[in-house]
Amino acid sequence: MGGVQEGQRAGEVPGVPASSPQATSGAPGLVRNGDTPADRRMPFATIVTKDYDGFDTASNLNRPGVFRLNIAVGRTAFEELLGHPPAHSGNADHTAIDTLIPHPVYATQGWVAIINPGMATAELSRSLLTGAHTLAVGRHRRRAS
Repeated sequence: MGGVQEGQRAGEVPGVPASSPQATSGAPGLVRNGDTPADRRMPFATIVTKDYDGFDTASNLNRPGVFRLNIAVGRTAFEELLGHPPAHSGNADHTAIDTLIPHPVYATQGWVAIINPGMATAELSRSLLTGAHTLAVGRHRRRAS
């Protein structure tokens, strides 16, 4: 499954704007809570297509055709999905393709990742994106009230 396809699916969540930066910018694709003013939006999912030296290289994203879908699922869902709390994610294979893994940098904040989502994780990735959007909308509504 290619990065453009997954990015298009992520952008198909109703009411959710997806941004696709220029390939030369180095910025990840972001899926943000569309109900929040632009200057206050936090992404609930990102698509990263390259390594960031000195910061995020564990997934070896500089391989040809490799990208990583990152999703903010929250700490409770993280533990339910992966069987351990976010703080205990050190032994994961962050290069595994089409497998749910802890995010190599943001696991402690409740982020998971899937490198090149494919048949094994297609339904899961859609479900997690929908759930992450629901969490983001809930956070926004709590802050607005």
